[in-house]
Amino acid sequence: MIDRQQKMEKAKALFFSGYNCAQSVAAAYAPEMGMTEQQVARLAGGLGGGLGGLRVTCGAVSAMCLVMSWLHGYDDPEDFDGKKHLYATEQRMAAHFTDRFETLICRKLLESMGVTPSNEPSPRTPEYYRKRHCAQYVEACAGILADELNELNG
Repeated sequence: MIDRQQKMEKAKALFFSGYNCAQSVAAAYAPEMGMTEQQVARLAGGLGGGLGGLRVTCGAVSAMCLVMSWLHGYDDPEDFDGKKHLYATEQRMAAHFTDRFETLICRKLLESMGVTPSNEPSPRTPEYYRKRHCAQYVEACAGILADELNELNG
């Protein structure tokens, strides 16, 4: 059984240590993935900033799906049932996120907190963390993922 609160706290701590949103969610699940935090951070790095700073799908949401794919995905191109199951799980996780935050789009999430989105990464300063409330998205995704994994793992 995955400790939901522990994963949420770990992901948030990783975010405040300087990792991007996607790295923070994914690296919190490194033990379950059989990888080091550094390996998972490298794997998820390009998903941050809404996919490489493009400000499309929130990196925390993308990482949530990345971890789910690694742990409960499929690798046989003929496994249609596996694909359907994975997509349904990811759609359910995304719905939990949008029920709470109204959108999956990084740009809209940033604008809702009064931040003008940029495609360039910003240095992690105290001012950055004061203006951006992305830690709440990181924390939420880590929790949603724990709930889904606990459900799937029985």
